[in-house]
Amino acid sequence: MPWNMRLRVASEIADFGTSRTVSIDQTHVTTLIYGTFGYLDPEYFQSSQFTDKSDVYSFGVVLVELLTSEKAISITKSNEGKSLATYFLISMEENRNFEILDSQVIKESQNHSDQIIAVANLAKKCLNLNGRKRPTMKEVSGELEKIRIINNVDDDYNDLEITEIAEEI
Repeated sequence: MPWNMRLRVASEIADFGTSRTVSIDQTHVTTLIYGTFGYLDPEYFQSSQFTDKSDVYSFGVVLVELLTSEKAISITKSNEGKSLATYFLISMEENRNFEILDSQVIKESQNHSDQIIAVANLAKKCLNLNGRKRPTMKEVSGELEKIRIINNVDDDYNDLEITEIAEEI
């Protein structure tokens, strides 16, 4: 999938979530979860509670998948690389982020490397291990839209095609 399409899909699906609506007197919901471990908020393993920031973490993993074309969990990689989120964060800390990006993404965005860096930095914020330090999904969605507008990401895909692709994800 072309980079501009990946970015557009990301901004279109930025409002997905696993958090539940609760009554005003509830502060959290405890639940059993059946999901893919690579997307689960690390704080969930300590508290067994999802928050709106859990969605942000999961979406951060999706952003990293779009940047790298890798799966959230790898059974073939070493311990450092099994979790895509962990591998991405380590790579960012060591300034090796361009080493793990999909070569097709790099090739297609040669004139927009600042866009790739902005999305990578946004993903890093979403993957913050401290949920309180993560942005809200509204902030994430706004930032993605800003990245698209500032960098003039204009593509030939119509809304129906975007919806169909988002449903496949």
